[in-house]
Amino acid sequence: MATILHVRSSPRGAGSFSARAAEGFIAAYERGHPDTATRTLDVFSSDLPAFDTPAAEAKYAVMGGAAPADDAERAWRDVIAAVEQLKAADVLVISAPMWNFAIPYRLKQWIDLIVQPSLTFSFDPQAGYAGLITGKSAVLLLARGSDYAAGTPAEGMDMQRPYLEAILRFIGFAEIHTIVIGPTMASGPDAADAALARAVEEAEALARRL
Repeated sequence: MATILHVRSSPRGAGSFSARAAEGFIAAYERGHPDTATRTLDVFSSDLPAFDTPAAEAKYAVMGGAAPADDAERAWRDVIAAVEQLKAADVLVISAPMWNFAIPYRLKQWIDLIVQPSLTFSFDPQAGYAGLITGKSAVLLLARGSDYAAGTPAEGMDMQRPYLEAILRFIGFAEIHTIVIGPTMASGPDAADAALARAVEEAEALARRL
């Protein structure tokens, strides 16, 4: 049985372009893999643990080879639970709008929870960093209001796609598929609808290949 973890990071509900593209991918994937279990983590409606002082103390304890204690140990249990949810998935789907040229703060909070030493990456003084989340696929459905494609004047302002791809590679994902939905605002509603239709078609085709 395959498992999908959909990390949904738009608070717009049914108005979210990225979430609708993700739904197209997931529906097509489930048609091709009828035994798929899909779990959705909506970062805006879920009670994500805060990565606060105890969690930071736990992280630095682990990095120093020690075991977290007391409040830090309790905070680290929440971190481990978030990582285990990720590890249980065969396919990670992240749907995200572009906010201020990057990603929503709640998605960044989730990333800060799961990118952890000894859990999702390791470090060796000779070999350097190594990702520990291997053998899985990641699908990024990324909406943006304007055009940030290569060769456009705004290309250098895109800190959404490069960051997400880089952080996933850092923790071990080698197979990353990115589908961009846009522009969703700059060219008007008809162009936005057309961009969504293209993205859904691309997402469904990808689902059939995976």
